[in-house]
Amino acid sequence: MRWRLGRRSSNIEDRRGGGGGMRVPVRLPFPSGGGGVRRAGGLGIGGILLILVVSWLLGIDPSLLLGGGGTTVSVPASGRVAPTSAEEQELSAFVAHVLGDTEDTWNTLFADAGDTYREPTLVLFTGAVESACGFQQSAVGPFYCPGDSKVYLDLGFFHELKQRFQAPGDFARAYVIAHEVGHHIQNLLGISREVQAAQRQTSREEANELSVRLELQADCLAGVWAHHAEGRRDLLEAGDLEEGLTAASAIGDDTIQRRSQGYVVPESFTHGSAEQRVRWFRAGFEGGRMQACDTFNEPAA
Repeated sequence: MRWRLGRRSSNIEDRRGGGGGMRVPVRLPFPSGGGGVRRAGGLGIGGILLILVVSWLLGIDPSLLLGGGGTTVSVPASGRVAPTSAEEQELSAFVAHVLGDTEDTWNTLFADAGDTYREPTLVLFTGAVESACGFQQSAVGPFYCPGDSKVYLDLGFFHELKQRFQAPGDFARAYVIAHEVGHHIQNLLGISREVQAAQRQTSREEANELSVRLELQADCLAGVWAHHAEGRRDLLEAGDLEEGLTAASAIGDDTIQRRSQGYVVPESFTHGSAEQRVRWFRAGFEGGRMQACDTFNEPAA
């Protein structure tokens, strides 16, 4: 996926590092130490002790600061320092570019329909996060909260997508982001509220079916984005569509249940089977229009 060709979104809120706030780069200079004492890495004993104390107070690995001359780290709003690895920086840039491209697609499609698209914010977090939908652990996976119109993502999920679900690749990761943005579209159009109201007036089984159809529609909307990412901006490369379909299949309810418990319980599905998810993502990709995503009035499978 040629994701670097796209525009980076500014709607990123970084809460990683345990601080729950935006991290900003700072330089921490330290003295090189005086003469006449034993040195390590250009620092005197006094300088080393200072680094050890500062590292303990800030909660960072002292080895990051023992190279002499300082190091660049990131400071969350809480004041704790959290180093950012090169891999995290690359993934963060990837997320910003993909989110920016979804904004370009949906701004255009909403404008074509005579409406205005309100862009969501994507929150990066590590471990756990507080949202308008409550406190959530990373174990729930990426999620969208309609209460604050934010997508929440722990970058560690991308590793899980590759290793646990066997769905590697840039486009597989992009599909995950586009799916959550799809929930934002549903929120803007009032679909989510209609589904929730209907769920309160129906049986548990029927409410679950509505939940599945909502998720399948988000898959279809992700496909609509992919259609325009390829057709208008030429971001997709050979094999990218297959990566997206592999990811859709890998996180189907039946695939997950079969892997985790050895058998499938269709009545407990929340997102749809592998076949359903692939079908609706492909429908959005081939149709390129929101009208192709009416999962509520067509057979789900």
